[in-house]
Amino acid sequence: MRYVSVRELRNRAAKVWRVLEEDQDLVITSNGKPVALLTSVSEDSLEGRIAALRRARAAAAVEAIQETSAREGRSTLPPAAIDAEIAAARKGRRR
Repeated sequence: MRYVSVRELRNRAAKVWRVLEEDQDLVITSNGKPVALLTSVSEDSLEGRIAALRRARAAAAVEAIQETSAREGRSTLPPAAIDAEIAAARKGRRR
């Protein structure tokens, strides 16, 4: 995957678009650190790409929650304790 700085994107946009057509994905960096992913799409592929990105984000969030749960010893809670945690969280959101 190719990396492109914010400065290069700003100063040489036409070149970056050509590279994007070739590579399909570019990592945008600021001060040498990745800050964004630029990916090519077409009208036909836009909705599918957005849906895939959302699914990937959701899967990553679930994995992070599961890892935290296991690390904190909550992965062995009985169903009644899980239901109580859910009820408490829901009650806290209501106003």
